[in-house]
Amino acid sequence: MQKRDGKTAVRLAAFGEFLLRLHSNTGKRFSQSDGYIPYYAGAEANVCVLLSRLGMQAEYITRVPDNDLAATGIQLLKSHGVGTGKIQYGGDRLGLYFTESGNGIRPGRVIYDRAGSSFATLQHGDIAWQPLLEEVDVFHWSGVAAALSASSAAVCREALEAALDARLTISSDFNYRATLWKYGQHPSAVMPALLQHSDLTVADLDAVNVYYNIETDKQLPLEQRFQQCHEQLRRHMPRLKTLAMSFRKVQGNQMIYFGALAQDEQYYFAEGFTIPQVTDQIGTGDAFTAGILFGMMNNYPPQQTIDFATACGTLKQSIHGDWALINKQEVTELMLNGPSGRIVR
Repeated sequence: MQKRDGKTAVRLAAFGEFLLRLHSNTGKRFSQSDGYIPYYAGAEANVCVLLSRLGMQAEYITRVPDNDLAATGIQLLKSHGVGTGKIQYGGDRLGLYFTESGNGIRPGRVIYDRAGSSFATLQHGDIAWQPLLEEVDVFHWSGVAAALSASSAAVCREALEAALDARLTISSDFNYRATLWKYGQHPSAVMPALLQHSDLTVADLDAVNVYYNIETDKQLPLEQRFQQCHEQLRRHMPRLKTLAMSFRKVQGNQMIYFGALAQDEQYYFAEGFTIPQVTDQIGTGDAFTAGILFGMMNNYPPQQTIDFATACGTLKQSIHGDWALINKQEVTELMLNGPSGRIVR
């Protein structure tokens, strides 16, 4: 990725909803819980936190209410180096979501409480995009931002038009969440028109099927399904230069996490890592996305980019909460030496 105006570093702005996550404590189910652990979250915020911790310039654009819950979260974003000067204020409530942990027998569960939030009630014209995108090189957003309401989808379109006018690199994450699409539009009627502007996108096979009705052969290895998907997807996304996906596959009693990248008509695969134990899976995809963006923003070779992103996603699964609270040295060490249970003294 190229910097604009002779700046010393590539700068990213990300747009999406800022959330408060309440997690049922000590592994209890919702029906058992006697308390909740708070974490701040949001797909695009998660990306900004990791990019900032890796040393990149990341600005977060969202709308939040002017209250102490939002202010506390914004202060935490600042503590990790995220730029918060572009955040807008308005509306009445911060979006919430509740989680309970799964295990090897049953999956984790998520309950969203985001209807009527400050972000979901955004209207066309509420945000003056041109000044917010000055001195920015990359604009990142995800499908969650368009899933919340017809008006938030319209604001996404408005933001993308401004990013195109400013000649920014546009990055997207398909981020399909079935339970969020409640405003009467099927995702396939909304997302293709927004995603067509992407230069870089992170996706998954299920979301590609929902948005574009693209099928891949389930009998083939995931690597070949990725190639099939890319060949079909680029017909719908004319600007697309880079496609990335992360995967989990089970081998015996072990789970392998790995990644795939398509760039310049070539395919690159990260061998991946065996995950001995998952502490918190939520935010893994956002850490992977941040790793892809970090590699691209630093002009890493494609193989190094996918290896780095896969290591980011792997490390996130060892950390409570939505944010990948890691640094570049930890990512590099994992890439060189693999997972380790030793104590660093």
